[in-house]
Amino acid sequence: MRVFIYLGIGILFGITMFKSEAASWFRIYEMFRFEAFHMYGIIGSALAIGIIIVQVIKKYNIKSFYGAKILFSPKEKSFTRYLLGGIIFGLGWALVGACPGPMFVLIGAGFSPILITVAFAVLGTYLYGVLKNKLPH
Repeated sequence: MRVFIYLGIGILFGITMFKSEAASWFRIYEMFRFEAFHMYGIIGSALAIGIIIVQVIKKYNIKSFYGAKILFSPKEKSFTRYLLGGIIFGLGWALVGACPGPMFVLIGAGFSPILITVAFAVLGTYLYGVLKNKLPH
């Protein structure tokens, strides 16, 4: 049953991404050229809502739908790794015209060339998993 719930949420998310043009290569291109506020508005509102929800969960000790406690584990603070990771992610995003979420939305919308991008994204994720312990973090 959980699978159908998650599938439904994913489909709703995909429709929202597509209808808001967040998966549009042209909107992403405008964002990287600083020509339009559209994508910055979407990303900024998602960030603001996320911060508010996390703070509410922490303050009121809200549990998950299944009754489990929601835990937030602290992360190491490191400027260099986040800067380098952000640059690599941003360059890939600018080159491809889609970040991981919209890639799957574009498949659902019928843009089959994005399958090449998804294949290499999966390969890159796999290689990172293999090499993770040998990389500087």
